[in-house]
Amino acid sequence: MSELGECSLGNEPYSAGSPVQCYPTQLIIDRDNKVFKVAETEKFVHEMKIDKCEQSYAVVSIMGPQSSGKSTLLNHLFDTDFKEMNAKDGRSQTTKGIWISRSARIEPCTLVLDLEGTDGKELAEQDDISFEGQSALFALAISDIVLINMWCHDIGRHNAANRPLLKTIFQVVMKLFAGRKITLFFVIRDKTQTPFERLKELLVTDMEEMWESVTKCKSDSNNEVALTDFFSVEVVALSNFDYQKEQFKEEVAELREKICDIGWDSNGVVLASDFLYSCQEIWEMIKADKDLDLPSHKVMLAIVRCEEIAREKYKAAKKKLHQLEEDMKCNSTEFLNRFSSQIDTCLSEYDAETIYYHEGPRSTFKNELKEKLLDRLFKPALVSAFELIRSMILDDFKQTFQNALLNQVEDFYAVASCIEASLSNFDKPCPVANVVVEMTNEHKIGVRKVLLCDMVTSSCQEKLKRSLDQIH
Repeated sequence: MSELGECSLGNEPYSAGSPVQCYPTQLIIDRDNKVFKVAETEKFVHEMKIDKCEQSYAVVSIMGPQSSGKSTLLNHLFDTDFKEMNAKDGRSQTTKGIWISRSARIEPCTLVLDLEGTDGKELAEQDDISFEGQSALFALAISDIVLINMWCHDIGRHNAANRPLLKTIFQVVMKLFAGRKITLFFVIRDKTQTPFERLKELLVTDMEEMWESVTKCKSDSNNEVALTDFFSVEVVALSNFDYQKEQFKEEVAELREKICDIGWDSNGVVLASDFLYSCQEIWEMIKADKDLDLPSHKVMLAIVRCEEIAREKYKAAKKKLHQLEEDMKCNSTEFLNRFSSQIDTCLSEYDAETIYYHEGPRSTFKNELKEKLLDRLFKPALVSAFELIRSMILDDFKQTFQNALLNQVEDFYAVASCIEASLSNFDKPCPVANVVVEMTNEHKIGVRKVLLCDMVTSSCQEKLKRSLDQIH
């Protein structure tokens, strides 16, 4: 685990080599057509140099009621430039769809998502709230930190406090997003005289009750998991932006420090160059499922994560192989034992890290990982090790057979006795893990045949040489 990043000292726009002005880009147009804007996001990735970040980046998103100051908060937190509501024009929808920007204040690369607000009158009139759930799940699928913006006076309410939305998230999170922990950061706006600790207690208790109501109806092991197994819950309260602006700015600076201090794990993260492609695929899967049951999204997420985990496990096993080859050049049996155990461990670790992902992609990538481990790593090592074992046993056989002939042992008896002893030595069980037993035994049978042929040929040559020596 490492910290999210460091805050820069100034308010200058993001610069990487040459000055590049950060600007927000619309990822998804709006609830009517829900189109992912490919060309615009490709331009954004290129100009913000996001494709150069590899796995060193984090994603922060925000959700909450319409006109609750989400865009304003992001702009003060991350030096972004999202469009803000003009209160003088009245309170209405400002952010439409999902927007993305890069923070000019925090490194390593921090991508910031601004989501369309929930619970707006425009949405109620359209009788279409599915976009709220879709965008929330999209943010949850790709974010390390999700800010939940809410008015202080809405704590304890139902729709205004995002309870239906959070309950939807809880219902699918165990199946969709296991394997990584997401930070839910509740930001209470316009705090009142109610003590902060009391507000925090009310919020956390509310979350735990919702979580319990979702999990207690499950008959499997998921009915015993805790909210903290999937989420880290943080709470902060901010003063009124209009009437306590200086205090608000000071509190936002403290919030920025808290966000920077949150640990994040780059393991299993999609490469930055593939990030927006992954976002597009995830969004298309979410959009295609009108009931938000999301089996397709579940598969898509599993493909991304399981493939990455399998890739990392293969790299680790390959590195271990080279280390073992250096450490155990002369002990082939022990090398096979140690390396086969490493393969077994590698597959077990893959199982543990992918246990909550969809079984289809999980099994597919496990089989591919196993095949690569066996064919690309273990098989060449197995061939090399058995060749060394065969060579050593054949050399011992030659020496033993020569000694038997020197001791005037009958030729036939000498041959039979020495071959039997050598094969017995070769046939000793090779202590390998179950995962490689079949390949080991199959290859051992072939090497045994070659060894037997070599010993017969060698004994005939030795007898012929001895006979010729006697004639001379």
